[in-house]
This record gives sequence, C-alpha cells and structure tokens, in this order.
Amino acid sequence: MKSLKELYRIGIGPSSSHTMGPHRAAEIFSERNAHAASFEVTLYGSLAATGRGHMTDKTILDVLQPIAPTNIIWHPDIVLPFHTNGMKFRAIAADGSTADEWTVYSIGGGALAEADGSDTSSPDVYSLNTIADIMQWCAKTGHSFWEYVDECEGSDIWDYLAEVWQTMKNAVTRGLDQEGVLPGPMHLRRKAATYNIKAKGYQDNLRNRGLVFSYALAVSEENASGGKIVTAPTCGSCGVLPAVLFHLQKSKDFSDTRIIRAIATAGLFGNAVKQNASISGAEVGCQGEVGVACAMAAAAANQLFGGSITQIEYAAEMGLEHHLGMTCDPVCGMVQIPCIERNAMAAVRALDANIYSTFSDGRHSVSFDKVVEVMKQTGHDIPSLYKETSEGGLATNYSFE
Repeated sequence: MKSLKELYRIGIGPSSSHTMGPHRAAEIFSERNAHAASFEVTLYGSLAATGRGHMTDKTILDVLQPIAPTNIIWHPDIVLPFHTNGMKFRAIAADGSTADEWTVYSIGGGALAEADGSDTSSPDVYSLNTIADIMQWCAKTGHSFWEYVDECEGSDIWDYLAEVWQTMKNAVTRGLDQEGVLPGPMHLRRKAATYNIKAKGYQDNLRNRGLVFSYALAVSEENASGGKIVTAPTCGSCGVLPAVLFHLQKSKDFSDTRIIRAIATAGLFGNAVKQNASISGAEVGCQGEVGVACAMAAAAANQLFGGSITQIEYAAEMGLEHHLGMTCDPVCGMVQIPCIERNAMAAVRALDANIYSTFSDGRHSVSFDKVVEVMKQTGHDIPSLYKETSEGGLATNYSFE
C-alpha cells in the first residue's frame, strides 16, 4: 500500500477524481511540454459526463491555458477499457503535428494511473495490504494500528498528519462561518451555520447529533464551493472524518496527538479499500466514498475511546457494510445533492458503529476485508448510470427551477 500522504491529499474541491486528479495530470503534462504551441484534452466516460459540474475543464484550463491555447473535447459516450475516468492529453507543435500524447486515468482520491494499472504516485511503503494481516502483526507485536503506520512511514508522517488535522479543523471553522448560496444552478443554500446554532438549543443527545451534522455540512459545503479540504478518502466524502474528530475533541477534550493517531488508523482502513477495491464513485458508486469515509471515522472514534484491535476493526466493518450498494448519482453532476447530506448522515452513523462495537467483545462473523471484497463486486455489478454519470437515480428524478 502507498503512503497515507497519497490517501490524505490537501487540496481544492469539489472532486478528487474530477478536479484534483485532472489538475495533477495537467501539471505533469505541462511540465513535459512547456513549449507546446497548443493543447488538446479529451475527456471520456464519467469524467466527461459530469466534468462540467465538477469543474474538470476549469481545473485543466487553469494549468494549460497560461502556456498555450487549450481545447477540451468531451466524450461521455466512450468509456476506455481501464477505468471510466479516462483522459487523453495531446501537445501540438507549431506545424500541427503531435509532439506528445498521454492517456491517463483519475482513479479516485486524486490518484492517477496508467492504462497498465501502474500509478504515478510514490512507491509502496506498507508490506501488508489487508486489515487481517495488519491485525496479525498487531497481535504478534502488541502494537496498535497507528504504531504500524509509524513502523512503515517513519516519523515524518506525523508532521504531515498534523497538517492534515489542522486543514480539517480549518475547513470546519470556515464552513461554520459561511452563509449564502453554493455555486451552481441549483442555488443550494448553505446549512452548516443554521444547524450549528439550532443544535445548541437542544439537550445532550440531540445537541450532539446536531453539532456533528453541522460540522460535516461545514466541510462538505466548503468542498462544494471549491474550498481547501482533505480527501478522506475523497473530496465528495471529505466531511465525515473531520466532523467526527472535531466533535470528539471539543466534547471529550482529546489531545491533538491522540486525534492524529486516530487519523493514522483511519488511513489504514481507507488505504486497504483503495488497494483492494476502489474509492472512486465512478467505479464502485458512493459506497466507495461515503461508505469508506464512515468506516474510517468509525475506526478512528473507536480507537479514541480505547477500543481493542478487534473492536476497531468491527466498527470499521459496520461503517462500510451498511453502505453497501450505495449509488453515486449527483444532481447536475455537482458534489451537492445528495453528497453533502450523505456526509452528515455517515458521520453520525460512524459514531453509532463505534458505540455498537464498544458494547461487543469485538468478535463478529464478517471481516472488514470480506466486506471490501463484496463492495468491489457490488460496485462492478451496479449499472454505470448509477456511478457518477448523472444518468440515473436522483440525478434524473430531481428537478429545479
């Protein structure tokens, strides 16, 4: 598995696969072709189907247009064999000939891959690729999940995760201060500030749930407006983990050190899904985004409350299992409806999974790794119109003036 730096990417929303990935690809291609006379970028499949709503064209043009005139070609009807988020970059010389050409895929979480499956990120740093194997290592050594991260990544990872946590907190606090309407044709009003104020008028359980809602809404609304967030594991699901951790720190006074260790543990579970299945909504639906985010948040919460290795794994397993089959059907191809609301609901579900697991002894019938296998197969079985193409589901049954 790759470094957690590849999973937790700090950047600008609204979409890791449709914005961050293409932006990174454009940067790589521009560095190779700084003297091109012009550029041509062809977008395929889901990347083309919802690219305008996700600002894919804008993020590519922001990189290439200052160098040379750039033309974007849209082919939502053509899906390349390796992945539905395909794109072909072409650098054109002054005489009109092709100086360079590169086909690359945005595979989720801001990551890129070549057609042969090799990716453009850092080399593997984890020798163990499943949660079961990592649990065996923990049982043998007496260490916890976060200590396996330290073992494989080294001390440098903690400075990076501290930056991740600070970025998450900043996104929550910024989002709570913002009001008004999100960008796009739906004229969707921000809700975080209102939910936060209303929550404080309730007692205990209702207040806590309302606050968690408001924190998740705050980050998700920042993402939808092109704000700075952290993929956890994607932009579309970036509100779940920060909401849970922000709430637990404020309500239970957990230190930054313990929160950052919980982020490391959450990252292992997200990494395992990314390695063995997918975190791309275009490939496996929203189960790979919000479902995985819920699992990550559940694992983090359980560790903070002193859960055992098996209880942490059980909490994560529930978080993912109960999102199996969730479709990705964004209205207008934008990360707003139903994405923002799903982040809020998944955050409280993560806390419920933590509580349920805490009541148990950690023993259960279906492992996290098995659920990942099922999620991968389920994602492949879901028709393409329910996987980020905006051709089915809510995307076709919602109308606005």
